[in-house]
Amino acid sequence: MSEKILLRGGRVVDPSQSLDRVHDVLIVDGSVARLADGIEAPEDARTVDCAGKVVCPGLIDVHVHLREPGGEHKETIATGAASAVAGGFTAVCAMPNTDPPIDDPAAVGFVVAAGRAAGLARVYPVGCISSGRAGERLALVGEMVDAGAVAITDDGSPVMNSGLMRMALEYARAFGIPVADHPEDLGLSDGGHMNEGIVSSRLGLGGKPNASEDIHIVRDLLLAELTGGHIHLQHVSTRFGVESIRQAKARGVHVTAEASPHHLVLTHEAVDGYRTEAKMNPPLRAQEDVDAVRAGLADGTLDTIATDHAPHHYDEKEAAFADAPNGIVGLETALGIVLTHVVGEGVIDLPTMIERMSCQPARAFGLPGGTLAIGGPADVTVFDPGARWVVDAGQFRSRSRNTPFGGWELTGRPTMTIVGGRIVWSG
Repeated sequence: MSEKILLRGGRVVDPSQSLDRVHDVLIVDGSVARLADGIEAPEDARTVDCAGKVVCPGLIDVHVHLREPGGEHKETIATGAASAVAGGFTAVCAMPNTDPPIDDPAAVGFVVAAGRAAGLARVYPVGCISSGRAGERLALVGEMVDAGAVAITDDGSPVMNSGLMRMALEYARAFGIPVADHPEDLGLSDGGHMNEGIVSSRLGLGGKPNASEDIHIVRDLLLAELTGGHIHLQHVSTRFGVESIRQAKARGVHVTAEASPHHLVLTHEAVDGYRTEAKMNPPLRAQEDVDAVRAGLADGTLDTIATDHAPHHYDEKEAAFADAPNGIVGLETALGIVLTHVVGEGVIDLPTMIERMSCQPARAFGLPGGTLAIGGPADVTVFDPGARWVVDAGQFRSRSRNTPFGGWELTGRPTMTIVGGRIVWSG
């Protein structure tokens, strides 16, 4: 049940309104009611002192794996939503590579219902591009959209059939949703377990060359240009990929693209010692690729920060490197990593970070939120930009602990997450 909340004296940063100043924010009946100085608290309002804190539109993560149905030992929709609000996220988009996959309206409806039952972050389902994620036949796009899907993707599996991808972009355009793609040419990456380069050679591990991602990005951009559809490129990690997207945007191609926190701060050197917690897909790349991803984030080529939160059970990650699954959890470390190692190192400023983590994700996927506009939904993140803390995976609210950031000292941490006018997390 929503309540009246007065957030007093915080630094209110809302790029959607070009707002960055100390303000009070009054929330009434689940909506933003006033933004002003010196708001008199209604008699029945809860007042929260936000002095020294940042108040911004709720963070939105458009790339999250919640594992349910079929992978509940790794994560559930409820535990993933709990992890999200603890990380300052008010909304997440759930990927469809579950078992069974989210490829029909009934499965989409299940995710919607489970997200509502959790009552924490908003959970938006993303449906499959292809039936069964088999890459052969287009899934029931219109029916999934009617059931609540906000996008389509076969994430975890690239769509290798270019004719199918063209069809997906055409259908998705008719329904006004993006097609998100995991760019990877399997013919080039098959047998690879990390980035192809000096580290893979030293460790004796099969590598995935940059070209396996680059070729697929170029293919997707050309098809988006051909169809006029909206392609959303996930977890971009290569120099050439960033430059290709930059050029496509200059041509007017309808493309949005993600940078993941781990690809902004880690290189393939993190795999040394066969550290499975640093195994992911796309893999961690070389320093020059990290530099390019950071530059792409700064100039807006990569307009969205998304975690690719990918939980795995401890036993699965304890396997030999070649046998261990790809992915890391990211919801509870993303804000601290970006504040410390991206904003803190001068790659982008704090308002741009909020643009990339809230306003633009909402626009890209057509979601409510991403603004503190009067009358809009009161989805709000409050964080302390100066709070120092050490990453302890044992304290995560996620069901899984697979992170390469354990023991890292970070600066900046959420203190309150408000969804629909309800305080769903505070710490």
